[in-house]
Amino acid sequence: MGTPRLELSGVSKSYESGEQSVEVLHEVSLCAEAGTVTALVGRSGCGKSTLLNLAGAMDFPTAGEVRIDGRSTASLSDGELTALRRERVGFVFQAFQLLPTLTVLENVELPLLLAGAAKTAATAMDRLRWVGLEEKAASMPYQLSGGQAQRVAVARALVHSPLLLIADEPTGNLDEASGEQVLSLLREAATRYGAAILMATHSAEAAAIAEVRVRMRDGRIQAIERQ
Repeated sequence: MGTPRLELSGVSKSYESGEQSVEVLHEVSLCAEAGTVTALVGRSGCGKSTLLNLAGAMDFPTAGEVRIDGRSTASLSDGELTALRRERVGFVFQAFQLLPTLTVLENVELPLLLAGAAKTAATAMDRLRWVGLEEKAASMPYQLSGGQAQRVAVARALVHSPLLLIADEPTGNLDEASGEQVLSLLREAATRYGAAILMATHSAEAAAIAEVRVRMRDGRIQAIERQ
């Protein structure tokens, strides 16, 4: 067993809808360990995105506990939560979410600038070199293909060497070849940078890179498969 970067213990999440309470996650427990990829699989609406939001400290459980690097997210102040997201968690989204007014290098550099780090440009260029896009450093996001944009997003998510990387359908908008490139980078990121990667996906190809596959249905874990 590796070092647990993320631990969910008996986590449930409910939302108020009119006079009713709708439970979208029910007593979910799992760990994501350093250097591993964990894939959440299941139909749309099964609770994958809600679980990612809780895991990334973007939302909080109604019951149970979420711990990142041993710290309960519910116990942190607003300032501590901001620091946690900036310094210890990386995010990759289906729609890339690069800032259109910044160059590729500036997009990758941004998390370091927000965290007040030193040598930000050099570190950002190193991550761009790793994803094979050093020559695109001065380009604007609109000048990139979808696959290139997602590789830049991966570089940005890993520029601060986070403990935990949250990936929400990272290949959902990509063709097969581009998707394979991104999956290869995510797999390598776990090994090279020691991140715990938690990925929601509909793709069998994406799930295949994971050591752990968590099958979800109706807000519950049906099975946890390890390879």
